[in-house]
Amino acid sequence: MTQIPEADIFDLSHDGRGVARVDGKTVFVAGALPGERVRARRTQRHRHFDEAKVEEILLRSPDRVEPRCPHFGNCGGCSLQHLPAGKQLEAKQRVLAENFERIGKVSPQRWLEPLSGEPWGYRRKGRLSVKWVAKKDKALVGFREDNPRFVADLGECHTVLPEVGLRLADLGALVGSLEAKRDIAQIEFAAGDDTVALTFRHLQPLSDGDRAALAAFAQSHGLAILLQPGGPDSVVALWPQEIPLSFRIPEYDLDIAFRPLDFIQVNAGMNRRMIAHALALLEPGAGDSVLDLFCGLGNFTLPIARSAGRVTGVEGEAALVARSRANAERNGIGNVEFHAADLAADQREASWARAHHHKLLLDPPRSGAAAVLDYLPRKGCDRVVYVSCHPGSLARDAGTLVERHGFRLVAAGVMDMFPHTAHVESIALFER
Repeated sequence: MTQIPEADIFDLSHDGRGVARVDGKTVFVAGALPGERVRARRTQRHRHFDEAKVEEILLRSPDRVEPRCPHFGNCGGCSLQHLPAGKQLEAKQRVLAENFERIGKVSPQRWLEPLSGEPWGYRRKGRLSVKWVAKKDKALVGFREDNPRFVADLGECHTVLPEVGLRLADLGALVGSLEAKRDIAQIEFAAGDDTVALTFRHLQPLSDGDRAALAAFAQSHGLAILLQPGGPDSVVALWPQEIPLSFRIPEYDLDIAFRPLDFIQVNAGMNRRMIAHALALLEPGAGDSVLDLFCGLGNFTLPIARSAGRVTGVEGEAALVARSRANAERNGIGNVEFHAADLAADQREASWARAHHHKLLLDPPRSGAAAVLDYLPRKGCDRVVYVSCHPGSLARDAGTLVERHGFRLVAAGVMDMFPHTAHVESIALFER
């Protein structure tokens, strides 16, 4: 593609790329920061905008820092390592504010202080792509490149917990030594407080030799390894035979058990801060009945139950509901109930939806909670805390809560669950 001799970057896009105007056309430039002048090469042309990648920085932003990771710019896992942590948070809050104004036509009465934590080695859950490359005579283990067709050739990752992130080369060598090296599709990692588990997805049955090699790797590196020959229900332990995974939330005297493929928040430290933050906004009391929608394993439900009178958790995945109930029993909590329900469908006649709740907590997927807000919150529920992983859907739903249900957007802010990425996790408080 053609070179752009000079481009002045005037803004940062929602996905962390610099924004320029070249010959009257918007260009998104990967690796560039506002205030910089760069030489770039176009990577894709579109009707209304182009995409490009920095080749040389002609005028450097005073905000630019040296990325820690040697693979930054090639690996698609991070897009903001060249920006200081504080500036990353500013950029994310700006994205949230713009979405509120543009999509929801609302603005918070006050902004909450950004919530942040340890920026390195924080990722305890994720999926590593695996690819045997015959021309290189090696197996690549890592995240996708900016071009998602390719697996990045990584030796290390500094956002993943060190037990995994600093062993990517070892994992590549392990896969490359297997008879089934062409049949390993991915490796999922999940870490509890005491155990790090790797789940190998394999497309063909493994030989005894390959199974022995994987077990030996697990033992020598202090890891647990599971095998997944088919769907999620096919996962079995290889070594050791029993693999207990759990994480503690000591502020609420909780120990939450989970399975390797279950959804958990990827950042353990930030998860604890987020729970405390959400409960401080929700203010559950002994006289309150609280509804927690999209509750997963009970990440919010069980902490809320320590101070609320009654809590109801609703989740779409029946297996997670079963584990939520088990976690309540495991932690001696009796003032909760859990229901399995598709929250993208109309559930207004469900018993939990018809019941009276004083307060509501929402923690939906990226698509948001639009279907739920057609019939909830009911009268008498005057406080809503919304935890969001997508600013666009939060802004849309905020508009619904304000315009249709008569709430005020009292406060909102960002939470840096994924440092060095453009991902925006946020929280909002609504009252009426």
